[in-house]
Amino acid sequence: QVQLVESGGGLVQPGGSLRLSCAVSGRILRIIRMAWYRQAPGKERELVAAIAAGGSTTYADFVKGRFTISRDNAQNTANLQMSNLEPEDTAVYYCNTDAWWSERLHREYWGQGTQVTVSS
Repeated sequence: QVQLVESGGGLVQPGGSLRLSCAVSGRILRIIRMAWYRQAPGKERELVAAIAAGGSTTYADFVKGRFTISRDNAQNTANLQMSNLEPEDTAVYYCNTDAWWSERLHREYWGQGTQVTVSS
């Protein structure tokens, strides 16, 4: 069973910072990509940042420069360091991975999400 567990969400004032973490466990052969998405009430889910197996990163234009995605050496944890947060960043943040689960097949896995609230 593959599990993605997010942590680090919470309440922060505008201009503050949060660090989200995603721990991956279970039946995965190789990780192709890890990413963070977010979804605000009444809005569609959107990509925030992604990091490929080789270490290359992708950021949404809206958050680039404020957020940094990283991973640990074993590729079993992904982090999202968020700075200068604004109320519009309020959303549920979801960890996502695209991974090979056999030599021929790959699929996406999702975490349960962690709430980030930016409010004064």
